[in-house]
Amino acid sequence: MYATLTVRDETAFGIGGSDYVFTLNFPDERVTARELIRERVRQEVEDYNTQQPEYFRGLVQPTDAERTLNGFKLTKQKLINREEQYAKALEAFGHNGFILLVDDRQIEDLDETILIEPDTAVTFLKLVPLVGG
Repeated sequence: MYATLTVRDETAFGIGGSDYVFTLNFPDERVTARELIRERVRQEVEDYNTQQPEYFRGLVQPTDAERTLNGFKLTKQKLINREEQYAKALEAFGHNGFILLVDDRQIEDLDETILIEPDTAVTFLKLVPLVGG
């Protein structure tokens, strides 16, 4: 039986549009923050590569893409590399490019274990760089 986790993307101060909510499934009710990020990136890249929408609503900005209010717009339509995105996500985590909150508690270590219960709330708080600052 899979453990289902509801995930919410938010941006600091509500910049960049509305919140984005989706679910992730895991074979066990215990995952590390690293595994959570890996599965999240795997799913978002797979969804993008399969559907090829105009905007990529991912955790981190792909190469050859510009940030917009609707997500990241690739300069030319192409498949996104999952391993490259995962590496960028881990780097962003280490440099506070986003904050990972589980039940309003900040996760600071990629190897920290997260217990998935029916009411577990996970938020990826994306920190948007200020223009001119």
